[in-house]
Amino acid sequence: MDIYKIITMSVFVAIIALTSCTSEENETEKQDVKQAVPVKTAMVNSQSVAKTIEYTASLIPFEEVYLAPATPGKIKKINVEIGDHVSKGQIVATMDPTTLESARLNLINFKTNFKRLETLKKTNTIAEQQYDQVKTAYEAAKVSYKFLLDNTEIKAPFDGVISGKYFEDGENFSGAPNTKAGKSAIVTIVQIKQLKALVGLSATYFPETKKGMKVNIMSNIYPGEIFKGEIYNIYPTIDNATKTFTVEVKINNYDLKLRPGMFAKMQLDMGKGDAILVPMIALIKQTGTDDMYLFVNENNVAVRKSVKTGRIFDDKTEIMEGIKVGDEIVVEGQNKLQNQTPITIIK
Repeated sequence: MDIYKIITMSVFVAIIALTSCTSEENETEKQDVKQAVPVKTAMVNSQSVAKTIEYTASLIPFEEVYLAPATPGKIKKINVEIGDHVSKGQIVATMDPTTLESARLNLINFKTNFKRLETLKKTNTIAEQQYDQVKTAYEAAKVSYKFLLDNTEIKAPFDGVISGKYFEDGENFSGAPNTKAGKSAIVTIVQIKQLKALVGLSATYFPETKKGMKVNIMSNIYPGEIFKGEIYNIYPTIDNATKTFTVEVKINNYDLKLRPGMFAKMQLDMGKGDAILVPMIALIKQTGTDDMYLFVNENNVAVRKSVKTGRIFDDKTEIMEGIKVGDEIVVEGQNKLQNQTPITIIK
């Protein structure tokens, strides 16, 4: 075979190979075009919405006191039972009065001496030092008697309900812890005409949260019924671990429908604000979980984005995290997509 034939055959083979490669590339491009899924999309924008946030919390008494004398002693009489309503200043229990009676007689004696010396002082027939000593002793006797009186006649510090009774008449109160709370008490009193709840709010709401803000309270026990409350205390620090701060919500409960220990939903109106809302049909739930995702168009490729959802407004859902204003999301045809699937936009 001469050199001319060899060159001619080589050129011929190269042309065939080049033609074959071009044909394969064209075929691949055709297949890619065929694989592109037709979808409809929508642009993401922000809308002005009412900033209503919801949290759940357990209800607790507005006030609770573990009532006990300051010193150990014998209980003479307990005047209440669990469930009894008591008024502020009402005598709930009486301790043995022996020490109190001794202090009362001592006070009478010091008072008599003081009055006598007070008369002598007016006529300057007594030394100033002696007068001051008796006066001091008299004042100390009054304080001692008042202390023993307060700890002999145990009175309710506020209007409330007896929620616990731990002794019977005639038993000795030792002062040792005897309640689930680790405190010592003869009885426990709770105020339930008003209740409260401790709610942990996201730190993002700290600048907007004010005392007096109104709160709606709902309980599954009373479906459809709304109880009224307000924020009356705001803790001054942010929890570093949870990035939340605590507010105390005061709840009016004059009809006594709500009770400590009930679980309730707290709904706070934070005014108006901007939010990202997307059609609910754009969202897909991850199988076997509560995680949600959607698809974003990036250069005609569907990119899967996990999102954190918030409140629902009619047929739209608030997106807290995962996409931003200006993104183009797939709202129709997403059930045929996987991550990085080519797409074509249809009108």
